[in-house]
Amino acid sequence: MRHLPVRMARWSARHAGRAIVGWFAFVVLCLVAGIALGTNEATTKDFWVGEAGRAEAMATEGGLERSPTERFMIRAGSGELDMAAAGAAARDVTARMRELPEVESVAAPVRSKDGEVLLVSVVLNGPELEGRKNVVPLLEQTAAVGADHPDLVVEETGSPAISKGVNDQRDADLALSERISLPVTVVTLLIVFGSVIMAGVPLLLALSSIAAAIGLSMVASHVMPDAGVGTNLILLIGLAVGVDYTLFYLKREREERARAGGRLGPEALVELAAATAGRAIVISGLAVVVSTATLYLATDVIFSSLATGTILVVAVAVASSLTVLPALLVVIGRRTGRLAPRRAARRAERGEPARAGEPETGRVFAALLRPARTRPALTLCLSVLVMLGLAVPALGLKLIDPGRDTFSRDIPAMRVYDRLTESFPELLVTHEVVTRSTPERAAQVKQALEDLGRRAQTDPLFAQAQKNPENAENAETPENSPPTVRTSADGRISVLELSVPHPAPSAEAIASLTHLRQDHIPATVGRLSGVETAVSGDVARGRDYVSHESDKLPLVLGLLLLMTFLMTVWAFRSVVIGVIGVVLNLLSAGASLGMLVLVFQGTWAEGLLNFDSLGAIASRVPLFLVVILFGLSMDYQVFVVSRIQEARQNGMSAREAVLEGINRSAKVVTSAAIVMVTVFGAFVALHLTEMKQMGFCLAVAVLLDAVVIRLMVLPSVLLLLGERAWWPARRPGRFGRGRRGGRAQEPVAGPLTEVG
Repeated sequence: MRHLPVRMARWSARHAGRAIVGWFAFVVLCLVAGIALGTNEATTKDFWVGEAGRAEAMATEGGLERSPTERFMIRAGSGELDMAAAGAAARDVTARMRELPEVESVAAPVRSKDGEVLLVSVVLNGPELEGRKNVVPLLEQTAAVGADHPDLVVEETGSPAISKGVNDQRDADLALSERISLPVTVVTLLIVFGSVIMAGVPLLLALSSIAAAIGLSMVASHVMPDAGVGTNLILLIGLAVGVDYTLFYLKREREERARAGGRLGPEALVELAAATAGRAIVISGLAVVVSTATLYLATDVIFSSLATGTILVVAVAVASSLTVLPALLVVIGRRTGRLAPRRAARRAERGEPARAGEPETGRVFAALLRPARTRPALTLCLSVLVMLGLAVPALGLKLIDPGRDTFSRDIPAMRVYDRLTESFPELLVTHEVVTRSTPERAAQVKQALEDLGRRAQTDPLFAQAQKNPENAENAETPENSPPTVRTSADGRISVLELSVPHPAPSAEAIASLTHLRQDHIPATVGRLSGVETAVSGDVARGRDYVSHESDKLPLVLGLLLLMTFLMTVWAFRSVVIGVIGVVLNLLSAGASLGMLVLVFQGTWAEGLLNFDSLGAIASRVPLFLVVILFGLSMDYQVFVVSRIQEARQNGMSAREAVLEGINRSAKVVTSAAIVMVTVFGAFVALHLTEMKQMGFCLAVAVLLDAVVIRLMVLPSVLLLLGERAWWPARRPGRFGRGRRGGRAQEPVAGPLTEVG
């Protein structure tokens, strides 16, 4: 692996045209293959987890699975509701819905308890997750009914309409994040390189890597189903790491060019860059891939999609840096070489001094490094205390599975949902009790479930059921009646639905689930031997999902720490550096999670960041962030420590090597961090709270890692340890050197790299 980046760069440099054409042909091929195969989307069963998942599997076995349902509300535009007019509108809705092929059944209208709303429920064909695709014709008919009855307000909500609204909002949010992050990225690259062409190279490769990864992810979905989040992450991570990898390579090539002073051609320069930055990019990419792969251990379709998207876009970004980037640099270098004499002549005519290369670390970085250089022990103690202080709020971390009730009210269907649940609170949450037994026990099971329903009705945490009237003109308000038990045709599966008048994330809804599972079921159907019972529903899904993730967390985190340690030891041949890397990554992740809890678990920042606090953190966020943060932290760890190791290999003392390596990497690492912070920070402007939390935590983590960890903690530790930091490794040969007959061999560039 040590010589692979050099060999790839050498081939690309000598065959620049082929490399460039080949890369973009690869990108097009990936997209064409992805489009041809399409995306294999995850089905409902792919999301089954825990007891709730078992309940849904049993219900599906009996043909009693949950169906996508839409609710149509008819209310007065002003004043009291005219029931005759409302009944006519309800009949219009019913007739139109029954004509649609997407509709399975239409229920009779139900009048709210206050008499101000008439409700028509419509069940769609197909599985639950298909509802958002089939709901568009229903929304069109709702608008038509509203136009035909101008004195009434006819509006629609339900899981399908809400899911479609969330997807539409997510697409708009992603477009907004791109409009924010792309201009800032371009400006940052222009500042770093001072050239439009050189600034465009990282952006071009990042965007092409994203395109290729999206196509590959569509292909990969036929092996592991896509949960609908992979593309979002490819955009998020792809722009960040794609620009970063290219930036590191470009900066190193410019350093080698300045050092050569015109004595080497562009082919030789990219080989020298490949021997150092290229190897670091490979190690960094492998670290991110290995870290992210631990998410597969969570055995969750969402985490698998996130892992697949991240791995693909990082792998493609590494490949672009090792193949097409050297070719582009050679083409640009040849053009620059032809223009260089003219520019030098113009500078001489103006009396300007010849440029001797880029300046080293500027005043800002020198000021940030001064504490570690002059007082490493004090700097280390204070920096670690600050990071630990930021991590303290993470001890109060609370997890929640954000459901329908947590979505943004900017979605029209969510505003209608609020009005629906205000008039019909029993529609907020439903628990589904599912049993499986032998057909001959169907009557006994049904009686036990009915007893369970009557018992639940006496519990104040549960809502009373409704009786549907025959028509809208004599519509009745809800009455007490025992919940209905549905039984499969073969008599093996039975389902009882129990309503709860509290939103899914609330303590009351959670308490009702606990009462049901621990008290009501054991006292009724749980007494029947040989009858399998499980509970699903909105609350059960969320609680079981959080529990499932908590059970998997030790395994994922343990393997993540082990793999991070092994990757670092393998890269630098030092056990001490491996331990330092793990500890620093934990510090960075802990501090960022603490900031996440401090900002999003309370309410003080709601107005500042435009969100409604859930009182907890979305359950998927911490595990995903820890894994991704370890991978991204390894990025900076590899690039900074590689420069320090290289300085040692050039004969510097341990102290000189640390200062030299930090000095030479500080500017490029900080520039890369600015790009990452911008990309991740743009997600704070999104509507979806879960995405806000991810973007905020990633942005904070990258900022802390680039400034506090890499400019203060890491140099302080290495300065204090000296040569002991590299135990047990001896002084290795330079990057790109091999051992042959006991003598170090420099990579030979070949005759094409010679100047003149």
